[in-house]
Amino acid sequence: MSDLSMKEKIESLSMKTILTLVESNPEKNIPIILDLLERIDEGKFIGNQLSVVKNVLKNKDGNWYKLVNSLWTDIDDGVRKKLFENFIINATVIGGKRQELNRKEYLCNIPWAILMDPTSACNLKCTGCWAADYGNQLSMNKKTLGSIIDQGKELGTFMYIYSGGEPLTRKKDIITLCEEHQDCVFLAFTNGTLVDEQFVKEMLRVKNLVLAFSVEGFEESTDSRRGIGTYSKVMDAMKLMKDNKLPFGFSSCYTSMNTEVIGSEEYFDDMISKGAKFGWFFTYMPVGVDAHPDLMVSPEQRSFMYDRIRSFRESKSLFTMDFWNDGEYVKGCIAGGRNYLHINANGDIEPCAFIHYSDSSIYTKSLLEAYKSPLFMQYYKNQPFNENHLRPCPLLDNPEKLEMMVKESGANSTEMLHPEDVSDLCNKCKKASIDWAIVADEIKRKSVMNNEKYK
Repeated sequence: MSDLSMKEKIESLSMKTILTLVESNPEKNIPIILDLLERIDEGKFIGNQLSVVKNVLKNKDGNWYKLVNSLWTDIDDGVRKKLFENFIINATVIGGKRQELNRKEYLCNIPWAILMDPTSACNLKCTGCWAADYGNQLSMNKKTLGSIIDQGKELGTFMYIYSGGEPLTRKKDIITLCEEHQDCVFLAFTNGTLVDEQFVKEMLRVKNLVLAFSVEGFEESTDSRRGIGTYSKVMDAMKLMKDNKLPFGFSSCYTSMNTEVIGSEEYFDDMISKGAKFGWFFTYMPVGVDAHPDLMVSPEQRSFMYDRIRSFRESKSLFTMDFWNDGEYVKGCIAGGRNYLHINANGDIEPCAFIHYSDSSIYTKSLLEAYKSPLFMQYYKNQPFNENHLRPCPLLDNPEKLEMMVKESGANSTEMLHPEDVSDLCNKCKKASIDWAIVADEIKRKSVMNNEKYK
């Protein structure tokens, strides 16, 4: 059942009571709450995260302390309370325990988050966009999207992320799903051009939807890829969100053309000044027969982003995640249901948003059946794909692994317009993987030496 069991209800009530203390006096009660959460966390599902949070909050002059405090000064009280409950209690503690129990029972990956595309349609046409290869006429109806959420919650997944296409072309359905699943956290990657006052009011009403705005740097680099005037519309949307005390972040794809801008202190400071609380960083993947391999970053640029993001984590009031360079924190690739998976607008259940191959459809299989399908079991059996977690990806860093898994499982290309042979795709990444391996192995070697030095 997706509904909470009696034990889960008692646990949820206890944690909600604890979170209520935060609202009365966050500065005084956050340390107390972290201690209480550690005691409740019998299975040690969030112990590592709690330990990190406790350490960084000891420095009241530090950037992390300022970021946490800003959640009270900058965010609507009702929105903050709802997101805390859904993220900490449901998605992390209760959901984490369900996921672990189901992994042991079914011997397969069970994800913490599901990324899904309500539609392939988009009001922009960005250069090199992999989503365009699905075509623009595909959609999952609200009933299907709701069924995915129902099935996911039963297995322990309370975090749902929308991509596309442009998900906000389905504003009404997204808000309705937020209403119907008030125990979940929803995040939408959006180009920002469809955010208006009415939608912001709806977000304030449902309280469990967060936006991540896609930007490529400043105006010139964003508009060059996304179209003239796009950057200005995104900035207007960010201001609207900030003025209404709604939390938001940004997502940036760093390429050979914009890495130095994306990794600049000026860019980080600008996003923070606009009100962003988090930043998600991606690197360009040459997915699709019409991809632009020349946009792939060099090893030096990827190393540059590795250094910059780690440096800014020590000084900027912004939570950041780099989905390739942070592999060392999550022990490799998180796709294939290990932490997340992707369901495209055609209903194809894919291991990753960048891996357009599938052997399962949401219309013919349950989520659990898909998790136990040959392709997803290939991920389960082969993860991590490299002992150096700075080389986590089965495509960008270990293309021979993806080629093997797709062929072994019999999965097919899900690209509707121009199906791409997996060997052709992997060949585009081989040189990049070899070049990065030299740099990544050197970074790891130095890291090991430093750790030994300070033991």
